[in-house]
Amino acid sequence: MSSTLREARHLLRDRSFSLYLVSRLCSGTAMKALHATLLWQVYALTGDTLSVAVVGAAQFVPALVFGLVGGVVADAFDRRRIVQLAQAAATVGGVSLYLLSRETPSTAAVYGLAAFVAICNAFESPARIALLPQLVASDRFPTAVVVSSMVTTFSFMTGPVVAGMAIYAGGVSLAYAIYVGVVALSVVVLFGVRGTPSTTPRSTMSIASIREGIAFVWSNPIVLGCMTLDMFAVIFGGAVALLPVYAEDILGVGPRGYGILNAAADVGAVIMALVLLGRRPIRRAGGTLLWGVALFGLATIVFGLSRWFPLSLVAYASVGMADYLSVVLRITLIQLATPDAMRGRVSAVNMLFISSSNQLGAVESGVVAHFTSPTFAVVSGGIGAIIVVLLVAWRIPALRRHRR
Repeated sequence: MSSTLREARHLLRDRSFSLYLVSRLCSGTAMKALHATLLWQVYALTGDTLSVAVVGAAQFVPALVFGLVGGVVADAFDRRRIVQLAQAAATVGGVSLYLLSRETPSTAAVYGLAAFVAICNAFESPARIALLPQLVASDRFPTAVVVSSMVTTFSFMTGPVVAGMAIYAGGVSLAYAIYVGVVALSVVVLFGVRGTPSTTPRSTMSIASIREGIAFVWSNPIVLGCMTLDMFAVIFGGAVALLPVYAEDILGVGPRGYGILNAAADVGAVIMALVLLGRRPIRRAGGTLLWGVALFGLATIVFGLSRWFPLSLVAYASVGMADYLSVVLRITLIQLATPDAMRGRVSAVNMLFISSSNQLGAVESGVVAHFTSPTFAVVSGGIGAIIVVLLVAWRIPALRRHRR
């Protein structure tokens, strides 16, 4: 049995860590289920694809506006309590969506409640991420990230399925009711989580605290390198926005193939999680991260060029594997390189990088595909991701040489 797997089994015997995972499973499932339900309801109300895009904007803009504030709050107050209060507020939004769904709501009301829940998430996410290092010893933290990321991946796979089944069985009202119940369960479970109290002074609620977090990211080569890799690699290498085009027009596999393609990346992530659990902890974390993002770009290129559906599945599963490896290593490196007193603010900055890269990546893919072709957009994006790796390895040698 590998040392990583032994550590994972040891961690799972810890009550606080296990309850944290249960809460994370509930939170991730609920978040993805809510997003899928909102998209379904708005499209059913309007029949307009632009209205569906507004749902994404209603959830993305609050993350930009309140994300950094959420990071300061996470460093100023008890992180577990912040997660619970934010989720309790989100349940209020869920109840409101449930009550509205029993009538014929205006889309403006749905957008407003979607934005309210997104504001709650902007406070929950930095606190939840920064809470994990308080639950485990630093030498076991990389293994804790592998296990937690695996649970998160599973929850993101489960959420849309739960939403679809609920809508089929009882409409959007049932889906919203399930969301409220699952988030409430997460709040209750967190009462059993007991972390190690921080020994560093709490930050103050001020603009200066926000600037301090940004300055730390800018001055720390490990943290800055990790965030730069994630942001620009996803902007250039994200093919997810063009999956419908590939499924329908290029590979000719239709809606069913589109669903299978979407699942391939998640399957790849699970495979990589099992690989990481079955081997010793990665010591050359910086170099491995660079190779992982390079693999992400290479797999994207293969996917973009493929015209054979089985090869496309393997390539996109490889994208998921490389992305999961990158996520685990980035979270580990960023959290261990950040003092506990600043983990909330740094996590908030990282969230902004991730949110921006996902949104801008979709825009980049769509614009390039419009003016050239879908194949050129995907292949050039993969090449761009590899160029980003080379530039980061050149300009930030501390990350390339970093050993855990």
